[in-house]
Amino acid sequence: MSKKSILRAIRQNQPQGPPLPDLPSFASDAPEAPLAAFQAMVTAMGGQVANAADYPDLGALVSAYFPGETSVASTVPGFPGNIPLQNMASPAALETVGLAVIPAPWGVAENGAVWVTEKECLFRVLPFIAQHLMVVLAKDRILSNMHEAYQRVQVDETGFGVFIAGPSKTADIEQALVIGAQAARSFTVVLE
Repeated sequence: MSKKSILRAIRQNQPQGPPLPDLPSFASDAPEAPLAAFQAMVTAMGGQVANAADYPDLGALVSAYFPGETSVASTVPGFPGNIPLQNMASPAALETVGLAVIPAPWGVAENGAVWVTEKECLFRVLPFIAQHLMVVLAKDRILSNMHEAYQRVQVDETGFGVFIAGPSKTADIEQALVIGAQAARSFTVVLE
């Protein structure tokens, strides 16, 4: 018998596996609305929340929260920033980005995280290499918990996806909290 015929016979004669269990819905029983819980968690994680309606446009909001920032990379439609990301030949060229402004398709109230993919960033490294990260999120795209989030996100849709919650931080060096140790030093969510 050849290797091909043996493998074909194995594929054709595999036993039926047991049925998969039904997963519970894990519906949120939190008394707060997802928006209020999300805002509280972003703040608790060391981030800040801005309301887009309080400003005439995203440029005014960026100027209010990051006055004097001269190196802004943006993937938000209608707000180009001043670093032309389309012309970047290498992600290493992003090392001078002071502020990255990116959209997020989903937010999670349970932990104040946002889901970001390569589609929103253009470069995987953008949210991590920038000194400051600003994420634009629609209020109606906030989910109650991670169970709901994993039902909505399509992890195989792009080559990269990540949940980001708060600015980068660590406390493993002499047990002292350090903000911005591995990635962005600040995290701002702009709610539309």
